[in-house]
Amino acid sequence: MPRIGIIVGSLAKNSINKKVAQALVGLAPADAELTMLDFSELPLYSYDYDANYPQVAKDWKASIEEVDGIIIVTPEYSRSIPGALKNALDWASRPWGTNSFNGKPVAVMGASIGATGTAIAQQHLRTILAHLNAPTMGQPETFFQYNAAAFAPSGEIQDQGAAGVLQNFVDAAVAHVERNAREHTAA
Repeated sequence: MPRIGIIVGSLAKNSINKKVAQALVGLAPADAELTMLDFSELPLYSYDYDANYPQVAKDWKASIEEVDGIIIVTPEYSRSIPGALKNALDWASRPWGTNSFNGKPVAVMGASIGATGTAIAQQHLRTILAHLNAPTMGQPETFFQYNAAAFAPSGEIQDQGAAGVLQNFVDAAVAHVERNAREHTAA
């Protein structure tokens, strides 16, 4: 059973990306375990911390290392990823030689009220993940157009079209993690 961590790029309490990520958990295949990973307590990264890494950063790195793969669901801020997400990626990749994303399969998507509102953020994120040596799922690219009416008050997705888009993504993400885990084990 693959264990997959979900990272939401937004720290907003009412984040639509968090709502979409929680819907992914409900759509995951029965043979996969999806867990939300939280980076909200991380301070701003500085290499000054490298000699004495704080426990919150060690815990963050461990949460990534304990799963088989990662799904990142991110908004787009100013034509890129949120600064908080970039900060979390920096913490995970440091100190030098201890990159928690090294070889970790990742799937990327984002939600916006616009049809392709996270396209540029996702492209920037893919560039960062390539530098971190994280095999990143290429397809399906998923630019989820958020509509509050598609979600039940309990958080489950109730619109069949939107559910189909998210189901396609989560199924592909799980397959990506499983495929990369097999390749990593065989190597």
